[in-house]
Amino acid sequence: MSSEAGTTGQAAGRTPFRTAVVPAAGMGTRFLPATKTVPKELLPVVDTPGIELVAGEAADGGATRLVIVTSPGKDGVVAHFVEDLVLESKLEASGKLKLLEKVRVAPSLLEVQSVIQHEPLGLGHAVSCAEQLLDDDEDVVAVLLPDDLVLPRGVLDVMARVRAKRGGSVLCAIEVPHEQVSAYGVFDTEIVPDAVNPNVLKVNGMVEKPKAEDAPSNYAAAGRYLLDRAIFDALRRIEPGTGGELQLTDAIALLIAEGHPVHVVVHRGSRHDLGNPGGYLRAAVDFALERDDYGPALREWLNERLSDDWAPQLTTYE
Repeated sequence: MSSEAGTTGQAAGRTPFRTAVVPAAGMGTRFLPATKTVPKELLPVVDTPGIELVAGEAADGGATRLVIVTSPGKDGVVAHFVEDLVLESKLEASGKLKLLEKVRVAPSLLEVQSVIQHEPLGLGHAVSCAEQLLDDDEDVVAVLLPDDLVLPRGVLDVMARVRAKRGGSVLCAIEVPHEQVSAYGVFDTEIVPDAVNPNVLKVNGMVEKPKAEDAPSNYAAAGRYLLDRAIFDALRRIEPGTGGELQLTDAIALLIAEGHPVHVVVHRGSRHDLGNPGGYLRAAVDFALERDDYGPALREWLNERLSDDWAPQLTTYE
């Protein structure tokens, strides 16, 4: 069986990457006023913060350490992964064992560290802030954008197998309708002749938010990166763009130009965008429908709500 489609890295007894970086320094302006006091990354998808779902994905993929890149004043994001012994003792004393189990999940996932991005200088700059926390022997780092929920889990395993076979850096893509490509970073790809998995493509370049007629493909970036450590040297050598920001795509483009192998895995599952209220609502509904405790009643209500003969029931008070 091909190494691009075989057993998972953990099942094969190896850890494909040690550190996962989650850039979480943004202000969450699209969710104001809620994000005046609650970081966007802690908004619950049903009852679990989005960043905990992303951390769980990283742990499933083999990470043992999560580096959260935050901004001044966003201590709550990291605090979510710290044990709260007072809360746990109260839940245990009151017999709320299922809730106790839930609050213990995040602190048990993996080691969590943080680094502060003092100025909003772009995704590339945010990723570069994490370099100081890497061990000398780490030659690869995973980057997971917390706005993106990629379901079902498992794409990081496939990406790790592609890197093990082909080297370099591996990114994740989703296929989007051609008329929507202008909202995404879009990959310029070509078929890999010896790839057993047709969803593995070579990346020749990337265009940020192209016009539909100029897009090289309809494969869009999906917020999952497995980056060779060479990315940090590339980030030091690229020129800042608009607003003085360093873009991760520019650093990847530099590596491609210098012959660094870059491949993409096209994810055929679903992807939710937690970065805007509309995508967040769809994610919450999707997750709730899959749950035994909320799913049946929600599905029944949705069917009724979306039926042609639905009408709001208004109560009048006299």
